[in-house]
Amino acid sequence: MIFSTRQLSLFACTSLLFCHATTHAKPMEVHARLAPQARAENKVALTLDACSGRFDEDLLAFLIRKRIPATIFVTKKWLDKNPRGVTVIKSNLDLFAVEDHGEKHIPAIIGSGRTVYGLAGEPDIAHLQREVTEGAKAITSTIGIAPQWYRGASAKYDAEAITEINRLGYKIAGFSFNADHGATLRKKAIVDKFKRLQPGDVIIAHMNKPQSDSAQGLSSGLNDALKQGFVFVRLDQVEMQKMPDQKTKRDKS
Repeated sequence: MIFSTRQLSLFACTSLLFCHATTHAKPMEVHARLAPQARAENKVALTLDACSGRFDEDLLAFLIRKRIPATIFVTKKWLDKNPRGVTVIKSNLDLFAVEDHGEKHIPAIIGSGRTVYGLAGEPDIAHLQREVTEGAKAITSTIGIAPQWYRGASAKYDAEAITEINRLGYKIAGFSFNADHGATLRKKAIVDKFKRLQPGDVIIAHMNKPQSDSAQGLSSGLNDALKQGFVFVRLDQVEMQKMPDQKTKRDKS
């Protein structure tokens, strides 16, 4: 069968659109909880993202005062801009584990022009590799400990990025409890969310926006959790398990 030039052009365009649709699936969040423990304990894990921006000293001061462990995901950008925050973290490595949030806070999605929450993703695998490895190098040189976990900007990924991050030797840090929605919630909303905290939850929140309500809301919510008998752990102290359902009611709330 012989096709005209116009038919071939239409076929090529249709093929490209099909490939784009199939290779660029909607980015997903990775939801995970603590694996069941041998002993019945109300363990939960607090993870804090330090994307760029400033250092929420009030929040870390509260965690230190209450002796609440946390796993902190930092970018190279944040490390470079916040020497005071670095000093506080390094002085409390018995409480805080420091993990990789990337070099420049670029989402782990591959493809030119793709964005998540207004953040541009990576044009190709090579750029993703740099984002992950340069972020890790900055932590190793600044904190003195090599990271084992990775959380991408926006905490959304595509399948290709997840495969590459794992190939580089890093575990994806999922979560089950979104406490402050990118440091956008007001104090009361954060406190109300903590009323739904459950044993095994992995909390995601932020410590890079002191102008937000995150510090006050998290301090109040975490204090209530302590009173209820919750025990806080770092990710390096427990095993994790991926949740089969990528969407939960509590994440939408």
